[in-house]
Amino acid sequence: MNLPPNAELHDYSPTPVSFRKAVIEGLGQPQKTLPCQFFYDANGSRLFEAICELPEYYPTRTELGILEAIGPELGEQVGPAVRLVEFGCGSSRKVVAVLQDMDVSTYVPVDISRSALEQLVRDVTRRFGELEVQAVCADFTESFDVPGDDGTRTVGFYPGSTIGNLAPPSAERFLSGLRPLLGPGGMIIVGVDLVKSTEVIERAYNDAAGVTAAFNRNLLERINRELGGTFRPERFEHRAFFNGEESRVEMHLVSRAPQSVAVDGVAIEFEKGETNHTENSYKYSLEAFRALAGRAGYQPHEAWTDQERLFSVHLLRVAP
Repeated sequence: MNLPPNAELHDYSPTPVSFRKAVIEGLGQPQKTLPCQFFYDANGSRLFEAICELPEYYPTRTELGILEAIGPELGEQVGPAVRLVEFGCGSSRKVVAVLQDMDVSTYVPVDISRSALEQLVRDVTRRFGELEVQAVCADFTESFDVPGDDGTRTVGFYPGSTIGNLAPPSAERFLSGLRPLLGPGGMIIVGVDLVKSTEVIERAYNDAAGVTAAFNRNLLERINRELGGTFRPERFEHRAFFNGEESRVEMHLVSRAPQSVAVDGVAIEFEKGETNHTENSYKYSLEAFRALAGRAGYQPHEAWTDQERLFSVHLLRVAP
C-alpha cells in the first residue's frame, strides 16, 4: 500500500500459526468455540460494514448519532493536543465524528484486519490531510508497541460496543491493562450497548436479509481458505439469541447433521444440533458499566445516551 508521507503502518497481525492454534484449541473444547477476532478478514470486514447499514442493526447508527451530537463537548472535555488510540477501528465513520471536533496531534488506529485498516488510513488522510496517522495491524487484546510520542497525552477510543465481546471479567482486565498506556489522568471513550427489550436485541442479530448469518459462516470459509478446512458452511445454521441470565447475545453455528470436518489435517466430529459458539455481545445498564469501569481503575467522567436509551458513550478518566 502506498501511504501518504504523514501515515505509517506497523504490522503485528496474527500469523497463520496463531490462527490455527486458536481454531484447533477452540474446536477441541466440550463447548466448541471459534475466536470472534478472526471474523475480520477482507470478506468478513465487508460483511460487517453491510451489517452496520441494516435497518435492524441499531448500534452503529445510534452510536454515530451520539458522537456527532456530543462532538464539541467531547473535544472540550478531552482538551488539546492528544494522541488518539482507537482499538478495533474497522471503518472511519465514527472516528471522523470525533476527529472533526477534537485537537488530535497523532491518530493511532489499531485493527486486526489489514484490509480494513488500509481503507481507514486512505479515508482519514483524505479527510484530514495534515494529521499524523500511525496505523497498527494487531490483535489489540494482545501486547503490541504503540507508536507516537510517549510524551503526548493519550486518549483511548473504543467504539462499537466491542467491549461487549469480552466477558465482564475480561473487559475489566482489558481496561485495567490500558491504564499504563493512557497514563495518569488519561482518558478513554467507550461505546457500550445497553440492556433493552429482547425483541429489539435479537432482531439486530437475526436480520431478514441474512447478512449476519453470512458473516457468521464466513469464519468457516476463512478456515477453509487459510487452514485447509473442509467445512461445508451450508451445513451449519446461524443462531443468535439473548441470554438474559448472562445479559449477552450469543452467536452460534449449529450443525444441521452429524458430520466430520478437518482443519489442517485434524479431524473434528459434530453431532446433529451441536454448536460452535462464535461470539458474545454483553449488554449493560449505565450503572453496571460504571461499576465495571470503577473496578478497572477509572472514574466515570460523563456518559451520553440517545433518546431511546439504546446505546451509550462513556468518557472515563484513569483514577489517581
